[in-house]
Amino acid sequence: MTRALAVLTCGAFVTLLAEATAVHSPLTAISLAAVYSALAVLGYGRLVRADPSRRGPAVAGYVLGQLVLGYLVFGAAGAGVGATLLLLVLVSQSVLLLPLPAAVLVTAVVPLVHLGMGWGDGLRSGLGTLAAAAFTAVVTELLQREQRARAELAGANARLRGYAAQAEELATTQERNRVARDIHDGLGHHLTVVQMQVQAARAVLPSDPAQADAVLERAQEQATEALAEVRRSVAALRGPRTARPLGEALAALAADTTAAGVPTDLEVTGAVRPVPPETAEALVRAAQEGLTNVRKHAAAGSARLVLAYGEDGTVRLEVCDDGRGMAGTPESAGFGLLGVRERASRLGGSVDVVSRPGAGTTVRVAVPG
Repeated sequence: MTRALAVLTCGAFVTLLAEATAVHSPLTAISLAAVYSALAVLGYGRLVRADPSRRGPAVAGYVLGQLVLGYLVFGAAGAGVGATLLLLVLVSQSVLLLPLPAAVLVTAVVPLVHLGMGWGDGLRSGLGTLAAAAFTAVVTELLQREQRARAELAGANARLRGYAAQAEELATTQERNRVARDIHDGLGHHLTVVQMQVQAARAVLPSDPAQADAVLERAQEQATEALAEVRRSVAALRGPRTARPLGEALAALAADTTAAGVPTDLEVTGAVRPVPPETAEALVRAAQEGLTNVRKHAAAGSARLVLAYGEDGTVRLEVCDDGRGMAGTPESAGFGLLGVRERASRLGGSVDVVSRPGAGTTVRVAVPG
């Protein structure tokens, strides 16, 4: 807008120069118009760059001074088109610098330059100038609002880009946590079983090579399953995974734990029904984590899985053992139980851990399904 008004001011001044030859005192008209134009370009530009909170008196002085000077130019130039255009530039600047009521007042005052003319000519010319001034004020206000809208839109776009970057970072963090949980709950479970079976094989190898070979065979099967788990995790990163039925997956986990030396039973109660893949995944991972902790930390003689299909639309899983219980509080448990809680929370479920020294541990997971 500043550049456009500067161009319009220069155009109005050039028009006044062309008309000045027909007036009584062209030098006076040109001199006054030159001062007016210089202030309209340089003075206005300085006001625009000034701090809006401190330029109030300067703006009022500028508009009042230009209005008086514009009246003088208009009189000296013989009410020409160039002088009128210079006054219209002031109207546009007033809309940009002043509050709207003050800009309307300036717009209404500008046509009064015709008061020195005869009644008929003055009224006719004044109405024409008023219409031109009002049109200039309206167009300037519309352009100003359009610029503000563009600035607000640019700000909104910048905020949206920031929100998109935050969402992308959050999605990356969530995916990283999911992969970490998959590795811990899946691969970690199988490697724990392999480790315990290799230890058992080494213990019986000197006295019973046949039994050691059978144990190593089971360890090899677990290693194969661990490799399959890695492949499933990689496939899950590429697209939806296909999982075994929930009961079948839990039965396989119970069998693995039994083979590792901790007899584990699976009990299913309620009317069996299909559950969403996310629910089945959360319960299988919870069972893996619970049974891995049983084998690694509980020193348990036996364990039990209880899968209950509730009539209230929930599915509950319990992982129980008769071991020594947790050394600390359930809240101080490691990353595995944290992953179980995160999975359940994401599905709108809950996790409850009950443990007493010497009386075993029970992990209860309840999720919609």
